[in-house]
Amino acid sequence: MTASLRRIGAALLATAMALAAAGCAAQSGGTEGTIALLLPDAKTARYETFDRPYFEERVAELGDFRVLYSNADQDAAKQQQQAEAALTGGAGVLVLDPVDANAAVTIVREANAQGVPVISYDRLVAGGDLAYYVSFDNEKVGQLQASALTEALAADVGAIEPDTQQRGILMVNGSPTDSNAALFKSGAEEVIDEAGITVLSSFDTPEWSPDLAQEWVAGQVAQFGDRIAAVYAANDATAGGAVAALRAGNVTPFPIVTGQDAELTAIQRILTGDQYMTVYKAIRPQAERAADVAVALLRGEEVEAPLEIDGTPTTLLDPVAVTIEDIADTVVADGFWTIDDICTAEYAEACERAGLR
Repeated sequence: MTASLRRIGAALLATAMALAAAGCAAQSGGTEGTIALLLPDAKTARYETFDRPYFEERVAELGDFRVLYSNADQDAAKQQQQAEAALTGGAGVLVLDPVDANAAVTIVREANAQGVPVISYDRLVAGGDLAYYVSFDNEKVGQLQASALTEALAADVGAIEPDTQQRGILMVNGSPTDSNAALFKSGAEEVIDEAGITVLSSFDTPEWSPDLAQEWVAGQVAQFGDRIAAVYAANDATAGGAVAALRAGNVTPFPIVTGQDAELTAIQRILTGDQYMTVYKAIRPQAERAADVAVALLRGEEVEAPLEIDGTPTTLLDPVAVTIEDIADTVVADGFWTIDDICTAEYAEACERAGLR
């Protein structure tokens, strides 16, 4: 054999060995099993920024598992297809945050039929045999939002006192297909009704769309104008849409606006006065609890829970209201956002006024 042929043969052998090694590496990943993480949308910043990485990080700490991740982009039919693909792909546990709480019952039933347990994550699926539910106290979220709103209005003397054209609030609720949205709304309405505040108009925002929230609020501004004393917005994305409409409509004085999720843009709006408050939910403990339960179920272990909801073992974590006074002690203290994240050049002066610099 010539030297040239020997070199070619050696190269081919090296290539074959590399390919074989790569194949073994791919097969060795997830030797303890597969977990599917099915999240509902990318419009809500938390899912890609926090939930997914926290979940995957915790699963990796617990063992050699494969995580099949899918985001449904707010499409229930797409989520159904993703769940079916995960089951076909060998998922031994589904961690499901449903786009549509009712439609997702089909996913749970299909998984159950194959002996695959389902963890309902963040939003409670409306039926089926669920293995676990992990979320926050969602009625309390609405209560925190409405309490902050009513207290701020009470501090603003005359903001909602009756007159010839009584002032009141707009309610920009969440998606009608999201089971949590109904709980936020219920908790908020309880507080608002007790305070005797007039609700000028109310809107359930399809798909939590900021654009649709902005469009609806713009229509209310045209109708009610400066009679709008506050806007109850169920999350930060819809709050952003509401703020844009209020600014464009030059509503004066600028209304109090609530939110939820402690998105970075919301924290910055709080600093500038465009948004009054948000609700901070410590997502790491939620994602890590879901990961712990998923791994335990995959290993055939029993899981314990502090309470049950509709017969499902449940963990509910506590949400926290955040106004400008609380930013340092909540989202910054927990490392959810850093001062550098928040206090970019555009917000440097606002940060200094708030004592964040």
